[in-house]
Amino acid sequence: MTTLIIEARRTAYSPKDIRSTMTVGELINYLEDYDEDTPIILSHDNGYIYGGINQYDIREDEYDDDEEDNE
Repeated sequence: MTTLIIEARRTAYSPKDIRSTMTVGELINYLEDYDEDTPIILSHDNGYIYGGINQYDIREDEYDDDEEDNE
């Protein structure tokens, strides 16, 4: 069975410092080519540790770009 592995990379200490990331639309378009039963796992530290994803791992948040600058 095919498994989709997302290489989780730490690239910033703050959301405002992330230079590039996929949008929800881009992710949906990318995943359209996979069977809906394909498992998705995260790979951390170049495959040293793995983890699953479930609905409780995903959250919506409002992030103010200026918030950290004012502290």
